[in-house]
Amino acid sequence: MINLQLGDVSHIIQLAIAPVFLLTGVGTKLAVLTSRLARIIDRSRVVEELLQTESGPSHRPGLQEELHELYERSHLINRAITLSTSCGLLICLVIAALFMGDAMGLNLDKLIAALFVGGILSLIGSFIYFMREIFVATKTLSRQRKHGKNRIMPS
Repeated sequence: MINLQLGDVSHIIQLAIAPVFLLTGVGTKLAVLTSRLARIIDRSRVVEELLQTESGPSHRPGLQEELHELYERSHLINRAITLSTSCGLLICLVIAALFMGDAMGLNLDKLIAALFVGGILSLIGSFIYFMREIFVATKTLSRQRKHGKNRIMPS
């Protein structure tokens, strides 16, 4: 049986604090990403409906291009969400490994380091896809402004 002292438990908790803060940030980022995905999906539905019903021949190419850009954005955001979720999972595993290793006297240093580096690399990848999605959104906005399509469409 493992004999844990109060000091040991507080030491384990201290070790896990930094990854918990990272996990909080990842959770907040996931909320932002899923919100953007929801807006992209909503706008895609509106554009698809406009293409099927009321769009005239002059608006059709612009709407098709916008729909293509929305699909591209949704794929980029999905990748960012997947990588952020992977990061969160890996950080949870870091926290669990910290507790288990310290509580049971196991040497999990290399596993913890590998999980942490994997989590950080996932977070970096997520930010890269998020930045690419922002670039596509900005390009869409610039294209619409250039072509004088600033009219408000239902979203």
